[in-house]
Amino acid sequence: MNMTSTCPQIKINDRLISTLHEPYVIAELSANHNGSLGNAKELVKQAKLAGADAVKLQTYTPDTITLRSSAEDFLINDGIWSGKTLYELYEEAHTPWAWHHELFDYARLIGITMFSSPFDHSAVDFLDSLGCPAFKIASFEAIDLQLIRYVASKGKPMIISTGMANAEEITEAVLCAKEGGCHQLALLHCVSAYPTPPDECNLRTIDDMRERYQLVTGLSDHSLGHAIATCSVAFGACIIEKHFTLDKDGGGPDDSFSMEPGEFKELCKNVKSAHAAIGQVSYERKSSELPNIKFRRSLYFVKALNAGDRITENCVKSVRPGYGLKPKHYDNVIGKKVKKDVQANTPVTFDILSNKKN
Repeated sequence: MNMTSTCPQIKINDRLISTLHEPYVIAELSANHNGSLGNAKELVKQAKLAGADAVKLQTYTPDTITLRSSAEDFLINDGIWSGKTLYELYEEAHTPWAWHHELFDYARLIGITMFSSPFDHSAVDFLDSLGCPAFKIASFEAIDLQLIRYVASKGKPMIISTGMANAEEITEAVLCAKEGGCHQLALLHCVSAYPTPPDECNLRTIDDMRERYQLVTGLSDHSLGHAIATCSVAFGACIIEKHFTLDKDGGGPDDSFSMEPGEFKELCKNVKSAHAAIGQVSYERKSSELPNIKFRRSLYFVKALNAGDRITENCVKSVRPGYGLKPKHYDNVIGKKVKKDVQANTPVTFDILSNKKN
């Protein structure tokens, strides 16, 4: 890969996304509307209130994503969707295209960005007609180079999730997007397990991915809670995507591993705090430390002395507070004379000391 930028960035709806900016938090609605347009609009509203930067839909129909078949290949035999055919799952889970226009208008009205994951060429064209400001390639479609190339041809920012993809497949997807005309590309580290075990998250991959591809990187997180997502910021995650629901017990196919509004609000707060905490390499004294300097150790006289008296080891001690000379001057102080009377429990300062030991 051509490594030409030390801080790659993309922009979605005038929001710059890079390691220099607060993490861009995406609320993934997926199927959590549970078949209700009212729920979908409420999810958009609650995502805005929780502090999300964007809401993401998934744009497909069961016929554009799979085949109507109950053959063995099309049966789900394990996991949270066990017992369904793929067609049944996607029929239940899809967001009706008839809702999209109203949802995009509502998002604009309340001031939150909305974009989507298309799953075929017709979905790309449909979203483009709605003014969709960016496109997301889902992990399961990361190997669909035809889809990636077609999305790239729209010239809009593109985010690719990398769940299940190995390094070669990620490289193929990146090259395909760039060759197809995408000039603003981001990659999300992802583990496509629902929920994802923490010991399989391998967050160091985010930093490696940024160095390897010189692209904005982030995390599409399916783990429970917000600890993993918060930690990812320390590894350079500029984008955080989490599934969002009104009720984890709502019965939808993705509800159980999604975040409710209160938890999502904590996520937004925590990832911003994590970004602020990373800061820069600095060995300078911080402004917040200034009031506490006085509590450092320093040299104090522990007995009274008269002008001309020599300072011995039993005259001076390193103690708190910090109004005297730094303890490093101890050896230089011992053996000198005081130029004026001093009281016990007063700081040792240069103006009290004679210039020479004599």
